[in-house]
Amino acid sequence: MDCKDLIVDGLKRVDEDLRQALEGLTVEQLGFRPAEHANSVAWLAWHLTRVHDDHVSELAGRPQAWIQDGWHDRFGKPGDMGDTGYGYGPAEVAAIRPESAALLVEYHAAVHARTMDYLAGLSCADMDRVIDRRWDPPVTVGVRLVSVVNDCTQHVGQLAYLRGLIEGRRWLPY
Repeated sequence: MDCKDLIVDGLKRVDEDLRQALEGLTVEQLGFRPAEHANSVAWLAWHLTRVHDDHVSELAGRPQAWIQDGWHDRFGKPGDMGDTGYGYGPAEVAAIRPESAALLVEYHAAVHARTMDYLAGLSCADMDRVIDRRWDPPVTVGVRLVSVVNDCTQHVGQLAYLRGLIEGRRWLPY
């Protein structure tokens, strides 16, 4: 097994689970929040993809798909590469109202494809490169990628739970 295979597998599972969890949801269902301060399905899908795009683009040393490919325009948002949804309040969460679940899936698919391209060229030595010395121990490329997988899996699980609330049943994408 190559050192990056677990990262690839984890992100492929996120992609599959996200697609299944969003399939068939209406615009109204995407905006559902069980309480005023809770996140919506749309926000969770958008946010997990924004963080993924932000972190992996930085590792790869290239512009985010959010800006480079004009995804911000499709979501009706400014081209702010630092806007990942972190620190959003209830009004900002509610304002994430994509035209369809397909838009969320398409943006994630674009980020996922860019990530798979990046990972294909990554060596085990690359995974050990230190990228942030503000932490003890310092953060490496591999640790940052594990963080991306962790963040994405948490949010796709939350999204699947919300879908279950929407449909009034327990729903899991597998």
